[in-house]
Amino acid sequence: LIAMGDVHGDYDAAISALKLAGAIDDNLRWIGGDLTIVQTGDQLDRGDQERAILDLFERIADEAHEAGGAFYSLLGNHESMNVELDLRYVTPGGFVDFADIPYDANDPLISGYPEEQRGRVAAFRPGGPYAEILAGHNVVMVVDDTVFIHGGLLPSHVTYGLEKLNQDVQAFFMGNLTFPRVMEGSDSPVWSRHFSDETDVDDCTLLDQVLDAVSASRMVVGHTVQRPGITSACDGKVWRIDVGMAAYYEGIISVLEVVGDEIRILQ
Repeated sequence: LIAMGDVHGDYDAAISALKLAGAIDDNLRWIGGDLTIVQTGDQLDRGDQERAILDLFERIADEAHEAGGAFYSLLGNHESMNVELDLRYVTPGGFVDFADIPYDANDPLISGYPEEQRGRVAAFRPGGPYAEILAGHNVVMVVDDTVFIHGGLLPSHVTYGLEKLNQDVQAFFMGNLTFPRVMEGSDSPVWSRHFSDETDVDDCTLLDQVLDAVSASRMVVGHTVQRPGITSACDGKVWRIDVGMAAYYEGIISVLEVVGDEIRILQ
């Protein structure tokens, strides 16, 4: 079981991390066999190669499934922002990359954006082709005894229901539901930094409550860049795997390996 953090539009970093994990070969084909990889979100923004990353992740997910393994990319705050059409972190290249997505120029939502942005809006608006791709992904997953989420899972999210959380966000991405309120604010599952930034005793108590509620031993989160690499807190019950591997952050390439109760940092 491998956990892989934020890649933010850096295709080369994504490939390097997948190779480090033993998931793909030089031809970018799945060689991981029954390996399971969970990428904790933020494929989008801050870099120019987002489309290549999304397309690669979809392909290797299919190849992994056929080989008896699994590749899951979760939804981070930047995937959510793009489907909400909050485009403040999109690079100029990020608009060019989706310029060929067809759209109705008479659509009032589309026409309200500058022409160079309209292809991306068409791609990621709720019900758009890339929003529909992202709708196939989860916000939170429990694999074996590890919880994976971009920001952090709080007791209120457990009460809301993990399956309901995933389903409601997916329905929004498909254009079938308004944006779920549980995803708003600094305590959102994709925005929370309780377990990744200045984590204190109270945060660790929250973490224990969550882990007990979902019968897990640990949580793995992204979202907050760790220096110089992957860190842990709360006596190893949370692992923070956003190492800023994208060029924007000039971090390192590193992933987390979980084998039973043994955890190892690969870099």
